[in-house]
Amino acid sequence: MNINILAIESSCDETSAAVVINGKVVNNIIATQQIHEKYGGVVPELASRAHQQNIVPVVQQALFDANISKRALHAVAFTKGPGLLGSLLVGASFAKSLAQALEIPLIEVHHMQAHVLSHFIEDPKPNLPYLCLTASGGHTQIIQANNYLDMQILGETKDDAVGEAFDKAAKLLGLPYPGGPMVDKIAREGNPQAFKLPDTEVPGLDFSFSGIKTAFLYLLRDKQRETPDFIKNNLADLCASIQDKLIRMLLDKLEAASLQTGIKEIGIAGGVSANSKLREELKTMGAKNGWKIYTPSLQYCTDNAAMVAIAAHFKYKEGRFSSLDISPTPRYRL
Repeated sequence: MNINILAIESSCDETSAAVVINGKVVNNIIATQQIHEKYGGVVPELASRAHQQNIVPVVQQALFDANISKRALHAVAFTKGPGLLGSLLVGASFAKSLAQALEIPLIEVHHMQAHVLSHFIEDPKPNLPYLCLTASGGHTQIIQANNYLDMQILGETKDDAVGEAFDKAAKLLGLPYPGGPMVDKIAREGNPQAFKLPDTEVPGLDFSFSGIKTAFLYLLRDKQRETPDFIKNNLADLCASIQDKLIRMLLDKLEAASLQTGIKEIGIAGGVSANSKLREELKTMGAKNGWKIYTPSLQYCTDNAAMVAIAAHFKYKEGRFSSLDISPTPRYRL
């Protein structure tokens, strides 16, 4: 008998639904919210309103594409957290209502655990245990996955996430939101050694990105005092320099984690894992250290329901179901 699970992701500004059948993700429907671009960042109230508008058609499309009816579902999964409370509430309320109406199990999923498990959607899949660098606008962590549902945080940011650092740098350079992809694109034409940024000393496997953001701000301020058109005349080199520093900070810690644990199965996940320079440098570092490298398809890097679906599949197999009185948790530790 097939095991059909509908998964819903609504932690930030993407409304997504996916269907997984017997552990195989058959679709991944995403409605992206464009309204935030003019504000230079996600507006929580607008995000939750857009989720309310998008969730029914997105779910209907996922079921239609999978060629199954609601009555054929065996469970409904949703992102419990972390994320924006208003956004999470939309997904959680819809999932709970549907599960109750259909009298089928409800499965909560941790957003970051889902990112780690995105590597099990497609082949090749990592051998366990493996290390995953999760890098996004809200999180930066090195996670050791011992099995599908047993994970340990080895290191994490003590202040800002690396994705937020990318977006802040882009904003200082006058680039539109979302800035991270723009920095990646423009940096391809620049010299990563053009401008030196200071190293940040953080003990162990943890990260800190606030100091780099401040140093970049001061660099731009001082140079613009001397040359008002400094950013315009050096945009590609500035993008390449800040990107190189942020990526180096990520990979240095990841390399240290591999040496510390002896694990050579290495993956990256989260929105920043779509960065072309990060993928290129990870491949180079992997060749040097004898790593097996795993990079998800681009559609599984940003927030998506496919990763929630695969996580729900593993939880379903172990009977890890949730009660209907469960609530979203915006600050949710792994």
